[in-house]
Amino acid sequence: MANWTFLTNHAQAPLSIAQDPEVRLRDIAASRGITERSAYGTVTDLAEAGYVVKQKNGRPNRYQTRAHLPLPEPSSQERTAGDVLALLAGTDARP
Repeated sequence: MANWTFLTNHAQAPLSIAQDPEVRLRDIAASRGITERSAYGTVTDLAEAGYVVKQKNGRPNRYQTRAHLPLPEPSSQERTAGDVLALLAGTDARP
C-alpha cells in the first residue's frame, strides 16, 4: 500500500495550529511525518496567504488561524477555512 495522506500539509498544519496556537513547528513536523523545514514552508505559505497569523510571544511564536477566510478553491468559495477545520476537528464550532 502506498504511503500517502488524504489531506495536504496545507490542510493539516492549520488544524494543528487551531488545536494549539502555541504549537512549535517541530511538533507540527513530527505529528505530520515531515521535516521541520517543510513545516516552516507550509506555515509561511499559509501566513503569506492570510490563513495564519504569526505573533512573536517571547521566544516561542503564537499562531492564529483566520477561520473566516474563504477556501482558495474557486468551487469552494461559499465555505470558509473555519468550516473545514471544524469538520476535521470533529466540532460544530469554528476554532
